[in-house]
Amino acid sequence: MISIRTAEEIELLRESNLLVSKTLGELKKLIRPGVTTNELDKFAEEYIRDNNAKPGFLGFNGYPKTLCTSVNEQVVHGIPSDYVIKEGDIVSIDCGVLKNGYYGDTAYTFNVGEVKPEVQKLLQVTRESLLLGVQAAVHGARVGDVGFTIQQYCEDAGYSVVRELVGHGLGTNMHEAPEVPNYGKRGRGPKLEEGMVICIEPMINMGKKEIIQENDGWTIRTRDRMPSAHFELAIAIRKGEPDVLSTFNYIEQ
Repeated sequence: MISIRTAEEIELLRESNLLVSKTLGELKKLIRPGVTTNELDKFAEEYIRDNNAKPGFLGFNGYPKTLCTSVNEQVVHGIPSDYVIKEGDIVSIDCGVLKNGYYGDTAYTFNVGEVKPEVQKLLQVTRESLLLGVQAAVHGARVGDVGFTIQQYCEDAGYSVVRELVGHGLGTNMHEAPEVPNYGKRGRGPKLEEGMVICIEPMINMGKKEIIQENDGWTIRTRDRMPSAHFELAIAIRKGEPDVLSTFNYIEQ
């Protein structure tokens, strides 16, 4: 069942997604060599609660933390730990909140200090593919149009697209219909209609597309241990330009 949201609901979703965006912006100030991913997680939980919201991931299907912190070859769902961030790492931080009954969900891959140029290029292409996917997500288009756009851009650049993990609808639940793959064929999949709210989140590998799950039952990493990048925005479908509910401005300004 795909939900069509009212204008009032979309404003509540915007509020939740802006809080996630601000949380990621605050985390940007803390990410540096010597900091542990647990320290980032503790800060994020306090910041979210201080803003009258609950961490969206904490306890979700049994997940034990506020953030997902996925480092280097980890694709998604990395559990914060005593891992000490190092110069040259890339850290994907995925964050969710629940406020006024509606979820926010956004992710960004941060570079720690100077990273290798080929890794920086992976981050750039992944972020650009997300923005192209967002532009393709308009009323009357199909989910496959979004996936096709992301897949073509990333594969043309020499990267591979993770298949098993996808974007999703967003609302009063963290994951709602429809699924939004980062690959696909034009004109296929559910039709996008004004008022739908979805998260688009390319997960792009420098090497091959295959992934495996670590023994902790959560962390997903690349099988070949090559780096992976992950960026995510929440958008409301409109006639014309999509309405982007979350933002990277707090991180990048």
